[in-house]
Amino acid sequence: MKTQDLVFASRPSLIGQQRLSYNGLDLVFSPYNDYWREMRKICVLHLFTLKRVKSYTPIREYEVSQMIEKISKLASASKLINLSEALMFLTSTIICRVAFGKRYEDEGCERSRFHGLLNDAQAMLGSFFFSDHFPLMKKQELEDITDVLIGLRKDNDFAIDITWDHIKGVLMNIFLGGTDTGAATVTWAMTALMKNPRVMKKAQEEVRNTFGKKGFIGEDDVEKLPYLKAVVKEAMRLLPPVPLLVPRETLQKCSIDGYEIPPKTLVFVNAWAIGRDPEAWENPEEFIPERFLGSSVDFRGQQYKLIPFGAGRRICPGLHIGVVTVELTLANLLHSFDWEMPPGMNKEDIDLDTLPGLEMHKKNAPCLVAKKFN
Repeated sequence: MKTQDLVFASRPSLIGQQRLSYNGLDLVFSPYNDYWREMRKICVLHLFTLKRVKSYTPIREYEVSQMIEKISKLASASKLINLSEALMFLTSTIICRVAFGKRYEDEGCERSRFHGLLNDAQAMLGSFFFSDHFPLMKKQELEDITDVLIGLRKDNDFAIDITWDHIKGVLMNIFLGGTDTGAATVTWAMTALMKNPRVMKKAQEEVRNTFGKKGFIGEDDVEKLPYLKAVVKEAMRLLPPVPLLVPRETLQKCSIDGYEIPPKTLVFVNAWAIGRDPEAWENPEEFIPERFLGSSVDFRGQQYKLIPFGAGRRICPGLHIGVVTVELTLANLLHSFDWEMPPGMNKEDIDLDTLPGLEMHKKNAPCLVAKKFN
């Protein structure tokens, strides 16, 4: 990705991914060609600009505040908090509103059907159509991503004709990527914090000393929390949500370290191993956010030793919206509650077992005791 990024910029034609992407008519699984370059341009210039990501701040802040309120009610009733479930609901609701301008309700058949379809897509990479599974609700004034894509299709101002399958493929990328990756990242971050009480205490002290008893931590506030940002980086280094990234395919023959690699070779980039490489990281198996304080290493794939979003031409265009959502969520979870293990359990009982799939989800959902911070 550093010296021969173009050679490794394509995608293989795998059955599951083709089903999920309307035969490569999306962005993530499309081969490297003129179509992909145009779709990438659309995403970079129209869908994921910093201005557009910022415009969705009220949505993210509202949904996180709703989650905090629900957890508070459960905590008051002395009920365990299933973090994986709460976070999946949060991220899917945010993405629904950002992508479709709609919000599905907490209860009822729509939610049940929605989660069933989402789980099938995660496990089998099977395709589904969004329009059948969302209730008709009041139109948001904010222009959602579907509106943008439909508008671009009508404008027809690109080198390719944007079809409905193109739009559905890109929306599938946004929805599955935004829902899965965000929920998995916060789940793993909280798992790591529960296993490392020193880090948990330090992160909570930072956010509480900075904002006191402020009711809600907003996105602008997060910029004042360098240690929390380091916690997120460390979680994505040690427990990347997509450990092998998305498979790549070589466009032509090349040579690396004396090895000749033929064209159309299937390539997996092991972000999990890169994040634990002892030549790149000191004490790589330990959860030490301090390693990122004062460091220039970020998520943009420039240093190549931290690449949870990929690097080069194929880096995830939704990187920024993903990071701000994770940071906002984690900041409020740590500010609002003290977290404890259920009775009879201790931090040694926390496992790191994962479910099969492209993305790394925790097999056993963390169910924790939340105590409201006064």
